[in-house]
Amino acid sequence: MDPSASIIMAAALVFYSIGVWGERIQGRLKWWHFVFFVLGLICDTWGTGMMFEMVGGMTFDIHGITGVIAIALMFIHAVWALVVLLKKDENAIVNFHKFSVVVWLIWLIPYFSPMFFSLAA
Repeated sequence: MDPSASIIMAAALVFYSIGVWGERIQGRLKWWHFVFFVLGLICDTWGTGMMFEMVGGMTFDIHGITGVIAIALMFIHAVWALVVLLKKDENAIVNFHKFSVVVWLIWLIPYFSPMFFSLAA
């Protein structure tokens, strides 16, 4: 099996985590956080597409369903971050991390579920 999809998914984890936790630690949303959200989204979507090709399409199990939900949430997260940054809403800028951490935690479900399912088998 080609390890490319796994490498790209690992890059998604690194990029998205840097964006989310960088924002959380700094206590305010900045443009560079947005860039890392988008890089994570790009890598996650790309890696997911590669995995769909490997397994013959979408799997309608916990991993597949939460994976699609996670990508949708990442997209919403990135768009909302862009809107907040463009509007320069100070309250939203300093509170955005609350949404970011929730999306990141949800994203971890499909990321780690294959490992947990293989351990349970």
